[in-house]
Amino acid sequence: MEQRFFIKIPLDRVGALIGPKGKTKSTLEKIFHVTLDIESSSGSVEIKMSLADNDVSNLFAVQNVVKAIGRGFNPKKAEKLAEEDYDLIIINLEDYAKSKNAIARIKGRIIGKDGSSRRMLEELTGTFVSVYGDTVSIIGKTNNLETAREAVIMLIKGAFHKTVWNFLYAERRKRKQNRIKLWEENIEN
Repeated sequence: MEQRFFIKIPLDRVGALIGPKGKTKSTLEKIFHVTLDIESSSGSVEIKMSLADNDVSNLFAVQNVVKAIGRGFNPKKAEKLAEEDYDLIIINLEDYAKSKNAIARIKGRIIGKDGSSRRMLEELTGTFVSVYGDTVSIIGKTNNLETAREAVIMLIKGAFHKTVWNFLYAERRKRKQNRIKLWEENIEN
């Protein structure tokens, strides 16, 4: 029995999914034991998997990788989604702004001058952030994704960058304290 799933990605991201000389496509097929049929003229991607010799979780993982590449991530970062504790969040900016000008302003706030805000978000949350089209996508470990999403929403809603960075520094301190506490409890036991 064969399982099939269809995803549509932007036409300008088809090349990134295929990769130079088909390398990205073949790497994904090997990692996930699937077949990718990519329609270059429409951006339609068919993912085929034989269920007899495969785990269905691979199907969901490769879907996320294809979506991530379609949302502007480079394939190496998107392949992190193959790891068990990584996930993808996609935030549609049209849900928060009604005009193209408002969306452009929000994208500028998230990216920052020369990408400085995006880099700061990534560094403080341990995630990867892509601003592409009318979306902001985040790849990261499950326990970091909610913090990163909350920071992005704060920026979307107009919070000062300093307020967002202070929030992220506080969250990072909390996570570090929790790790230390957990480590101390393990030593005691």
